[in-house]
Amino acid sequence: MGNAGALIVRTDAGAQMGTGHLMRCLALGRTWRDAGGQVIFITACQNQGLLKRLQEEDFSIHPVASIYPHAGDWEDTQRVLAAHPDAWVVLDGYHFDEIYQKQVKDYGHKLLVIDDMAHLKHYYADIVLNQNLHAGQLPYSCEPYTRLLLGTRYVLLSREFLIWKDWKREIQEKVKRILVTMGGSDSNNNTLKVIQALQDMDMPLEATVVIGASNPHTEALEAAVGQGRLPIRLIRDAGNMPELMAWADVAISSAGTTVWEMAFMGLPALVIVAAENQIDIGQGVEKAGTAQNLGWFADVNKDGISTGLRALLADKERRQEMSRRGRELVDGNGAERVYAALVADGLYLRQVRREDCRLLWAWANDPAARRMAISTAPITLENHQKWFEEKLASDKTANFILERDAIPVGQIRFDLNGLGNAEIDIYVTAESRGRSLGTYLLREGTQRYLKLNQERVRAVVGHVRPENLPSCQAFEKAGFRNTGTDMIHDLSLVRFVWPEGEL
Repeated sequence: MGNAGALIVRTDAGAQMGTGHLMRCLALGRTWRDAGGQVIFITACQNQGLLKRLQEEDFSIHPVASIYPHAGDWEDTQRVLAAHPDAWVVLDGYHFDEIYQKQVKDYGHKLLVIDDMAHLKHYYADIVLNQNLHAGQLPYSCEPYTRLLLGTRYVLLSREFLIWKDWKREIQEKVKRILVTMGGSDSNNNTLKVIQALQDMDMPLEATVVIGASNPHTEALEAAVGQGRLPIRLIRDAGNMPELMAWADVAISSAGTTVWEMAFMGLPALVIVAAENQIDIGQGVEKAGTAQNLGWFADVNKDGISTGLRALLADKERRQEMSRRGRELVDGNGAERVYAALVADGLYLRQVRREDCRLLWAWANDPAARRMAISTAPITLENHQKWFEEKLASDKTANFILERDAIPVGQIRFDLNGLGNAEIDIYVTAESRGRSLGTYLLREGTQRYLKLNQERVRAVVGHVRPENLPSCQAFEKAGFRNTGTDMIHDLSLVRFVWPEGEL
């Protein structure tokens, strides 16, 4: 997927700006580091809990004494940039304006800006990332070279969530467990209103309330928790949010970056808009059907919260739909897609998921694909669905989809037989042909497959009709050896073998 060098991240966190900027950069930093790169955070964050998280990831940390627009900010940042002239730079924070961006670019660095609102008059970044639902409707003014990465396919989730990719939530008839999380700082103390609303609920419930390391209202919240009959557990700076989201039946949350974590976990939710940059997010998740938006925090009282919660608890079908749509909206591959945009021209190879069934069926019935297949007959949806489920469950099959800038452009499948030979099936969409994507898919897909299955694979093999010249050329350019022909179903097919394999 490309080679990582150095990644310099300039972001901050605090009681007023929250922790979301730093946390999503942490997710991107982990992906970069896992690819072998160096990660450097330049930050004015003084929260020891957050700084500890960066240190635990083995990131370099350079403190900033004064935040931009103070001149000292750029002076501190410039010194780090000078030591890493080939690094990518990431800016995440609404205070980094056009001037700051242009300074980074003029200094000779490639620049990624993580944004939410298109609030600047102009963007000088090489790449602008907006992971929100409304991103595609925003009027970005950019340089001709700027690439836009827009939408929830680019959501930057912390690694703790990714181990839950294959977990399936069971929606209960009766809801008992409520999770409350109003952001890392919650300067307006919306958590208190939610606790008061829960205390008014005359139902057999239990709740876990999570507050961030930057929350200044701990004493008041501890007092409120002890005043009612509802059992409420208060956790400060939780390190196990995925487990808590899996534990909960329903959540009440601010409309910040947590909404994407809840969507990924399939957790039905009520959200409260706690800041201006959350207005579009709150409206977006309600329109997408993954959560109910209670509105602007100042207009939401405890009665409104309890009324909304009662209605959601009573509607199992609605909670099921919220959960399903959330999992479709956020698939957990966002950090890898952003990394691919930085180092691999947006090409990202991911494993096939159950939601890909109809897409693969449509590709399988592409007339050009059918003409070159061993069996040229059209495939019914019913037969494809049965075949697909069998392949998904089999440890003999590995299937990957190639994306370019989050758009699927091809697939490669490996089917392992009893002799230890992995047979390749490959497809590239019509609009993507002629761009060497077949060669890329064969080379990268085979390397990925062998990395996971080296010990049990004797050879990786592809069979191609001799008249399918583009596929033959793709196999040869990818490094496969033409080793002759095989007769399969009365067809003479050219046999290609990966260099290390021997039949």
